[in-house]
Amino acid sequence: MQQPISADAATVESASASRPPSDDGAAGRERLATDYRRVRGLSEQLCEPLAIEDYVLQCAVEASPPRWHLAHVSWFFETFLLRPYLGGYRVFHPRFEYLFNSYYEQTETGFWPRPERGLLSRPTVAEVYDYRHHVDAAMARLIADCPADLWPGVAERLAIGLNHEQQHQELLVTDIKYNLAYNPLRPAYREDLPQSPPAEPDALGFVPFDGGIVEIGADVAGGFAYDNESPRHRILLAPYRLGDRLVTNAEYLEFIQDGGYRNPALWLADGWTTVQRQGWRAPLYWEQGDDGWQQMTLGGLRPLRPAEPVCHVSYFEADAFARWAGKRLPTEAEWEAAAAGRPVAGNFVDNGRLHPAPAAPRHGDGELRQFFGDCWEWTASAYLAYPGYRAPAGALGEYNGKFMSGQMVLRGGSCATSHDHARASYRNFFYPHERWQFKGIRLAEDLS
Repeated sequence: MQQPISADAATVESASASRPPSDDGAAGRERLATDYRRVRGLSEQLCEPLAIEDYVLQCAVEASPPRWHLAHVSWFFETFLLRPYLGGYRVFHPRFEYLFNSYYEQTETGFWPRPERGLLSRPTVAEVYDYRHHVDAAMARLIADCPADLWPGVAERLAIGLNHEQQHQELLVTDIKYNLAYNPLRPAYREDLPQSPPAEPDALGFVPFDGGIVEIGADVAGGFAYDNESPRHRILLAPYRLGDRLVTNAEYLEFIQDGGYRNPALWLADGWTTVQRQGWRAPLYWEQGDDGWQQMTLGGLRPLRPAEPVCHVSYFEADAFARWAGKRLPTEAEWEAAAAGRPVAGNFVDNGRLHPAPAAPRHGDGELRQFFGDCWEWTASAYLAYPGYRAPAGALGEYNGKFMSGQMVLRGGSCATSHDHARASYRNFFYPHERWQFKGIRLAEDLS
């Protein structure tokens, strides 16, 4: 039986991969070395429950094989740290740069097509683990021996690399779930994962906010942040209210039973076209059987729990539900203004649950629950550059900036996100039709 994620790998009190570039002192380097070992170890721990056949599956274009994720994050360290900074470094395999580059056009070799990542039987899984360990040994030498004048650049890229691997750990979890759900046997990733009791949710409340001129975006002194979280800037908000928890399965089931998927008046034009073309009648992973609704989880096919947050919904579904409920989705500025100063606490991958949990009991008016973790929360905001944003030069500048078209912003993290990877300014982004990530709904409304 697989055990929950170990405290050593998951503890939120440990040195954070999100700290700003460290000084050149021995203690600073050792902290980064510890971060590196911890983050890299979690990737392999997440793969421990897999059978060898699971490593090579790719059941959708957006869901890469686990083997590819393990190799790609190693390619990142090799390409952006070891090759430019470690003298005498020997690449593990000359063609891995082509196979495991994701989308960086400014590298010399190009990349294998994303839709075909699951068509390759080689390199073997064992060879990919050998690749990881080769990179790990070289990174240990780089961190220990990097000259002081090069260290600031190395430390900055190392922070990016660790956060990049944490992003792929979340993709590992969600891609494994998609691949297993594709199988008619509905196999479990781990049968020992906890289940929620079949309780009913409490009534949804709303928390008011005054609005006014607020600042959003990453604070340069606040630790690691991606370039798309900057610059920090001011924005004017009208008074508004936010739901005090995420929308539940029970509430979403009311939408379904009221004909939500059959009523074009609730849907954006592209959303209604998608519903008709894809035949959507419920969120991804919901199945209706003789005994009622069930939901595919990483613990296998289980009864739908009414009080759990609805998840694996597209932006189109979130927007249609909000319209049906007489509400709307929050903007990302409203969400971040509400998040300011709140502790980053919730149901993350560190908890070992790997599924959204019901909201904790309400302790009083004005309490926002499930604000971090459980499900990424769709906002009504398009993924665009902040005022004054400029993408960094070079291949690393392709990380975020070139995707600022046709996607929507999500906030808050999910049950597959690492705790020390989440922050109030974090801007996740996906296309409005995509559902395979843990994406949920928080309602908002104008405050007259």
